[in-house]
Amino acid sequence: MTSNIVQQIAQLKRDRKAIILAHNYQQPAIQDLADITGDSLELSREAANTPAEVIVFCGVEFMAETAAILNPGKKVLLPRRDAGCPMADMITASDIAAVRAQHPDVPIVTYVNSTATVKAESTVCCTSANSIQVVESFKDSDTVYMAPDQNLAKYTARHTKKKILHWKGYCPIHHHLTVEEVRAQQHAHPEALFLAHPECPPEILDLAHEVTSTSGMIRFVKESSHKSFIIGTERGILYSMKKMNPHKEFYVASPSMVCADMAKTFPEDVLRALETLEPRIQVPEEVRIRALKAVEMMLRISG
Repeated sequence: MTSNIVQQIAQLKRDRKAIILAHNYQQPAIQDLADITGDSLELSREAANTPAEVIVFCGVEFMAETAAILNPGKKVLLPRRDAGCPMADMITASDIAAVRAQHPDVPIVTYVNSTATVKAESTVCCTSANSIQVVESFKDSDTVYMAPDQNLAKYTARHTKKKILHWKGYCPIHHHLTVEEVRAQQHAHPEALFLAHPECPPEILDLAHEVTSTSGMIRFVKESSHKSFIIGTERGILYSMKKMNPHKEFYVASPSMVCADMAKTFPEDVLRALETLEPRIQVPEEVRIRALKAVEMMLRISG
């Protein structure tokens, strides 16, 4: 990344009164450009509270949609319009409506990794950092339905007495991590702690020393006295971990843990977005209002 691009972006940020948000999975150059990096919950909170007039969301489409849901009067830009999420595409608003018809009295807890139209059909949203807290908030419901991630649902079910029904979607990056791959890394680095994301299958979580969200992983490795870690999530997070902990070692659980959509955004895309104020993500107002209820309920529960 050239200093000229960095300077141009910095100037345009000032001119546009813009803020750059980047998910922990983004490329190093994008993380370095960002004003704030974080996981879905952290970035949702920042999007809800920022005084900026323009939000440049370096992530994937559902994240920019969430920012647009929370900021109807602001311009939300997704530098790469083609940065999507396979898991979000595994369920539709019609699917959620069918679930509600089948289970009319059951709260629907939808992972924030979903489209605005799916959120609009849901009772409440959750993230991997607060799914247990959100499920437990339904004091009068013994059963909840979680969508679209089956693995997050199974993880949450381990930590609540409630019955959890679930959709059968998944994140391909986490879902296809194998026990053999993890054990191979554990054999190669026997001194390392294995951290797994809740989107991983149960048999992977059984091998983990800690199961937590991306922000939870970052906090864990910073506070831990251990010096080496095997990381069971998308490899982009290793950059910020190493940057904050230069004397510790980090190993990705599998070389296949790469999200092609997260890797699409480059500094040139951020510059172009600030220059043109495109691609702009907008959510139809009738969808936005209904989705907002689910997102705001999540933020209230999470404090």
